[in-house]
Amino acid sequence: MANKSSNTLLGAAFLMATSAVGPGFLTQTTVFTEQLTTSFGFIILISVVIDLCVQFNIWQIITVSGKRAQDLANELFPGLGYLLAFLIVVGGLAFNIGNVAGAGLGIEAMTGIPVNIGAIGSAAMAIAIFLFKEAGKAMDSFSKVLGLLMIGLILYVAFTSHPPFLAAIHHTFLPEKFDPIATLTLVGGTVGGYISFAGAHRLLDSGVKGESSLPEVNRSASTGILVTAVIRYLLFLATLGIILTGVSINPENPTASVFENAAGTFGRQMFGLMIWCAAITSVVGAAYTSISFLRSFHPFLEKYHTYLTIVFIFISTLIFLLVGKPVKVLIFVGTLNGFVLPIALAILLVASRKARLVGTYKHPLLLQIAGWIVVAVLIAMGAKLF
Repeated sequence: MANKSSNTLLGAAFLMATSAVGPGFLTQTTVFTEQLTTSFGFIILISVVIDLCVQFNIWQIITVSGKRAQDLANELFPGLGYLLAFLIVVGGLAFNIGNVAGAGLGIEAMTGIPVNIGAIGSAAMAIAIFLFKEAGKAMDSFSKVLGLLMIGLILYVAFTSHPPFLAAIHHTFLPEKFDPIATLTLVGGTVGGYISFAGAHRLLDSGVKGESSLPEVNRSASTGILVTAVIRYLLFLATLGIILTGVSINPENPTASVFENAAGTFGRQMFGLMIWCAAITSVVGAAYTSISFLRSFHPFLEKYHTYLTIVFIFISTLIFLLVGKPVKVLIFVGTLNGFVLPIALAILLVASRKARLVGTYKHPLLLQIAGWIVVAVLIAMGAKLF
């Protein structure tokens, strides 16, 4: 039983982490490292602190209440859950278009097969996971195996590129530059939109709920953020080492340039495998979580949620095939999800104060304060775009 619980918690953590570490995550990290060099470490540090505040708040409130986010929102104020679901599903769809694009880029880098063909084949594989009888367990195992593979690949490239470790660490704490838009994009790409709800909703589906589960829930939540932080920082170091040699980064496929310059043709193939792993796990996570925001609205949606998930992946793929321009899509969707996050977090923070929704549970004051600070900071950073 303990082993089953441990697998569930680890599965939720890796579902969240691999949902975050998609092609957009890789592309954003490479592009912003090129712009900010060693100071980008500070952006990563700030985003990790914000991510932890967001994740602890969302996961605790959802698991204590035993209700999905949209149901909490609807019980807080009728109709609010439909608005939240709309924002999450639209953001998830936009994100998934980028994920499908990234899968196509990965296949092209590994094999030379055109991006569109690679995207179609990858989408078909993601759909196949949801056709398993035990789709939830298959999804957990898939996320864990490919998540660990990604860490191994990026670790190799980070050390091969010989980055300036001391300068990177120094400017991680004392930056020379700061970019609020980069911060908003990173937070949006790590816990924005649907991403932070991926693990929390997965825990509910696995039967993990109630106040007694909080220690395990917090451990799972922090594990998910830790995995994303390690991958982000290693990719930052790898990109930094390449950029400081004077090599120009290809704007059409920036992360591929890093891998190729670090390890030649083999590096490009490693990049292909890396971004494909990131993309295919994110396709699965985005589809699962987005549909989880619709399931409770009608018995029909609950009964056929697996087929809805498959349709969601199909639509994402179709839109990508029609729109193209994968790199621009990957940067844009991170920023978009950064706008959804403060709305979703604010709704849950208000819900956490209502006894009719969470019973006798008292949400920690420090978490509430941190949560509202994050809401204010994200809104302020987002306002700078206009």
